[in-house]
Amino acid sequence: MRILHDTWLIFVRQMRPTLRNPVAVFVFGMLQPVLYLALFGPLLSGMPGALGSDSWQWFVPGLLAMLGLFGTAFAGFGLLPELRSGSHERLLTTPVSRVALLLGRVLRDITVLLVQAVIVIAAAVPFGFDPSFPGAVLGLLLLALLGVGLGIFSYLAAMVAREEYIFAGILQTVSLPLILLSGILLPMDLAPDWLYAVSRANPIVYVVEAERALFAGDLSAPSVAYGGMVAVAVTAVALVFGSRRMRRINT
Repeated sequence: MRILHDTWLIFVRQMRPTLRNPVAVFVFGMLQPVLYLALFGPLLSGMPGALGSDSWQWFVPGLLAMLGLFGTAFAGFGLLPELRSGSHERLLTTPVSRVALLLGRVLRDITVLLVQAVIVIAAAVPFGFDPSFPGAVLGLLLLALLGVGLGIFSYLAAMVAREEYIFAGILQTVSLPLILLSGILLPMDLAPDWLYAVSRANPIVYVVEAERALFAGDLSAPSVAYGGMVAVAVTAVALVFGSRRMRRINT
């Protein structure tokens, strides 16, 4: 129970600056998906096949996956100033659980992500997006689960990099291939065989396919099970590495 109590304490500590300046966090943080929604989404209406006839049902769930990827993968930037100023080291001298220091931060990131995702969904409805309600709820839970894993990996990378320019380089190297091979912007079914095969090694593509099935109301689709298993696996691996890293600091 102590870890839950300490996680809540860290979550409240992290949420305070967010609530003091919500515009910077919620508005600027979701500017990229909104621009994609307004400036890129209409281009898909002319695509051939099912994508063109129902482009918003196809594009918006992928856009939410992009929001989850960028919203949590960049979370480590918030830790770097604390590492540099010594604030993080002072927290390590307190009796707060070291694992809770990580989980409390991630919980704050997931809270922000879910609020942003709901706003994006509401903004997409006037464009013609018609999500299934139970599918949307499950889709947001899947997004949060993946976000926990990506957020932990982001904080671990920040602890290793400790400098913004190194951390930015790591993010760009990892996130760009993940996005291009995820099928968020264009269907990977249209790719050459070799590129499609490479994309199947990208865990994000399975979550994107699951999100599309869920928001369409197809809750029993095999892609939902695959996406859920991939999200659980990513988060489980992140929790193992994150717990080991934080306990090593403790000793």
